[in-house]
Amino acid sequence: MTDKIVDMATSGADRTAERLAAVPGIRRAPTPKLQQYMLSNFLDAATCAALIERIDRDVRPSTIADPNGDEAFRTSTTCDLDHRDPVVRAVNDRLHALTGIPLLYGEPLQGQRYDVGQEFKAHTDFFDPRGADWEEYCAIPGQRSWTLMIYLNEPPAGGATRFLATGKMHQPEAGKLLAWNNVRPDGTTNDDTLHHGMKVRKGRKYIITKWFRERPWPWADGELD
Repeated sequence: MTDKIVDMATSGADRTAERLAAVPGIRRAPTPKLQQYMLSNFLDAATCAALIERIDRDVRPSTIADPNGDEAFRTSTTCDLDHRDPVVRAVNDRLHALTGIPLLYGEPLQGQRYDVGQEFKAHTDFFDPRGADWEEYCAIPGQRSWTLMIYLNEPPAGGATRFLATGKMHQPEAGKLLAWNNVRPDGTTNDDTLHHGMKVRKGRKYIITKWFRERPWPWADGELD
């Protein structure tokens, strides 16, 4: 837990939980430890397939903000999706509409691919203000407020996302959206969002991830037009 209070109101992230709760068919995880929501079939099969194609084309090794000496901590590959691509842009717009957070406050959409044996060990998506790379990643846009993640396929075995505080295992399901608050309503970072992208046992797992920020992302002029 850090003692830095995050501004959730400027971006509208303080109202995101209320907006999500009103979405037809959405379910909230039955826990007071975090605000977490699940929505099946958020993306259709054709959109999932199109995103998988783009991820396969442009993957690179995944990285972490503050290296901890464990070379096997995050072994997936990552794709920085082109925000001008019509497919990517349409998905990105839907995620902003869902949260009620303006486009300026979103990071570019990312894709991740996990092959057999690959994982992302237990981590949080928010940044540690005391971490070595805080200034590099957060000096301008500030803290991450919400995470929205979508599974694009269902590997034959493995690849669940496990939240340690609740013990909940979210199994990959093509098109399913998972959302959670990295920052509590009181503006403090939420350590109960610690989660583990577990090893894929058979096949591959594909996801996309959208992070929202406390302040506007440093987009160049005209990039969001």
